[in-house]
Amino acid sequence: MSADVLDRLSAGKYLLVTTYKRDGTGVPTPVWVVRDGDTLMVWTVADSWKVKRIRNRADVLVTPCDVRGNPTGEPHPATAEICDAATTAACRTLLARKYGVLGRLTLLGSRVRRGTSGTVALRITLDARPDRP
Repeated sequence: MSADVLDRLSAGKYLLVTTYKRDGTGVPTPVWVVRDGDTLMVWTVADSWKVKRIRNRADVLVTPCDVRGNPTGEPHPATAEICDAATTAACRTLLARKYGVLGRLTLLGSRVRRGTSGTVALRITLDARPDRP
């Protein structure tokens, strides 16, 4: 996947991540997003339904969106993985840098409510599309 697609997806404040239930029904959720090299990272509550769905089925669909989850671009197939504590801490640092005061306050509130193990980062790798003739 090209770097410009990653740039477009990570440039906005929100990313619509669609995870899938066992029956195949998609569940879209707007989340904060940061770029980490050739991947995207999002941050969420560790026991959220999206994390549970990703444990069962790692394929997701990502789309740039607004705060209400209204798509503002085209969707891209991707694969999500649940990150370890060290990667989650790195994601928090990137989020604080990107989202400024609001990001730092949100991260602080989360740490007070849930502790550092109450949230987890998700690493999203865009699926490579086969070259077209």
